[in-house]
Amino acid sequence: MQSLPLSAQTRLLVVAPHPDDETLGCGLLIQQVLAVGGAVHLLLLTDGDNNPWPQRYIERRLRISDSDRQRWGARRRSEVMHAIEHLGLSADALEPLGWLDMGVTRRLRDETFASVAALQHIMLSFGPTLVCFPALEDSHPDHGAAHVLCRVALAGVTPAPVQWAYPVHSGGDLSEYPIRIDATPEQQQRKLLALAEHRSQMTLSGRRMQRLALSPERYMPAGVAGHARLPWRPPAILHRWLRLLIATPSGVKDWAWRDAPIARDEGGSYRLEWPLSQPLSPPGFVKLHLDWPSPWIFDHWGWHGL
Repeated sequence: MQSLPLSAQTRLLVVAPHPDDETLGCGLLIQQVLAVGGAVHLLLLTDGDNNPWPQRYIERRLRISDSDRQRWGARRRSEVMHAIEHLGLSADALEPLGWLDMGVTRRLRDETFASVAALQHIMLSFGPTLVCFPALEDSHPDHGAAHVLCRVALAGVTPAPVQWAYPVHSGGDLSEYPIRIDATPEQQQRKLLALAEHRSQMTLSGRRMQRLALSPERYMPAGVAGHARLPWRPPAILHRWLRLLIATPSGVKDWAWRDAPIARDEGGSYRLEWPLSQPLSPPGFVKLHLDWPSPWIFDHWGWHGL
């Protein structure tokens, strides 16, 4: 495991797609940066307002209106404010953007430059030396899209800070995360107290969240290049509905699968063949998806780094 170089000069920016990700992903790291005299800023992308099953269970309602979602989002915003107090952060350390929950991928696709500019403004204003954001392999669509947005935004920030990715929802093989943060008993207790403030989430998922919170925090240095061979072999029956989304600092392009710049090799794998007239500027990311509503929250295919 790699060592953890923290000091009073450390300026940590934590990017959390939803309330509770800051605690589950970085609750120990936040405390340890503050303990050595460093500074921490928390960027909250959404209020977690589109979280229907806990809301249905707690409020005993089946149909959830727009006003219900707004009320739920306000509740979760309040929960995160109480949670970060246990981690040692003041209210002004939180910067909420209020983006649409379960809509970060769509925002990346449809409002690319405005979204990247918002992140770059915060990064340049705070001046982080270390930025932590969700892992690309995280199966929640908002988490994977948050990774892509952060990486694309950071490509335009000079000097570039250190970048770490953290897993929450099945972020791949944990052996691939070489940075591990262990807790003192006091730090672990503070993290559990912070987690308990997210009462709306603990009601249905308390055991799973506690198990995550009691595990050592792990991080992967971001920035390792991928390859043009795609990891997916989708069944032909789905091809008419599939889409391929490609994101780079130059912009985002969303193709129908049959129109995408891909070719199949002799082994049956697909390979991205980027048009020579449009050089691929790193970092690059590609996502296979079905562009239709689904009751299933998590990604089936997710993102791949190029």
